[in-house]
Amino acid sequence: MNPSTHLAHSLPTERKDYIALVQRKRMYSGIFLLIFCLLFFSGFNLAEQRNAGGFLQGLHQLFDFPKEVITEAIEDSAGLPRYLLQYFPSLIETINIAAVSTLLGTLGAVVLSLLSTHGLARWPKLIPVIRRLLDIMRALPEIVIALILIFILGGGPVPAMIAIAIHTTGSLGKLFSEVNENVDLKPVEGLASVGSTWLQRMLFAVIPQVLPNYISYTLMRFEINIRASAILGFVGAGGIGYDLKNTMSWGQGKYDEAAAIFILLITAIFLVDQISSYLRNRKIKEI
Repeated sequence: MNPSTHLAHSLPTERKDYIALVQRKRMYSGIFLLIFCLLFFSGFNLAEQRNAGGFLQGLHQLFDFPKEVITEAIEDSAGLPRYLLQYFPSLIETINIAAVSTLLGTLGAVVLSLLSTHGLARWPKLIPVIRRLLDIMRALPEIVIALILIFILGGGPVPAMIAIAIHTTGSLGKLFSEVNENVDLKPVEGLASVGSTWLQRMLFAVIPQVLPNYISYTLMRFEINIRASAILGFVGAGGIGYDLKNTMSWGQGKYDEAAAIFILLITAIFLVDQISSYLRNRKIKEI
């Protein structure tokens, strides 16, 4: 058969296969969308039934609380600088919790990610075990870990720091292990051929390749941990979140102090975001 004739006959068949593939993908997408909509509306109805006041009935009151906070802060604007200075040490405590937990979580993530990466692991048989450990650490929310630790250790910044560090280890360990999968193994093999230890191969052949990605992910995680440490203050873990809980619990008369705490927290997160973005972009340009 002439090749051109064979090509002409094969084109309709390929077109039909392509159309069938597209239709199949559209059908699957439609099914997934339908399942998502059913889950969404069933979940919303369940939440609506269990909500004490009803979400839709109270929707018109959504902005009442922000309005009260802003109004009271404006009325007592003269005292706002005093409150900013009063709660600034709590903000520093929150940032310290986030910084220490990020540092500890990053160190743990580096070690566990290297031990759970094929081609780099010191003990390959333990790779599934270490990966499941990272999954567990990542799956447990910080607030759950913090509540358990507060019950054991009492309130304060230490339970918050440990809780965030555990979750950070699991989250960054997953990201770091994916970065490790793309390293060039030739330097590792070269160091192994001259009798270097596993630690030396990791420090001098792997870490230099993945360090920019490690730094980028760590800075991003630091931003997240500042917010997490503030939230954990609501369960007695110290920091500015604890002060915010107290001021909001008092209700009217303390909303001006709550506004000052909101300003401090938002400003801190904004500054950390800008600084980390600058450092990440600078590191990318150096690569």
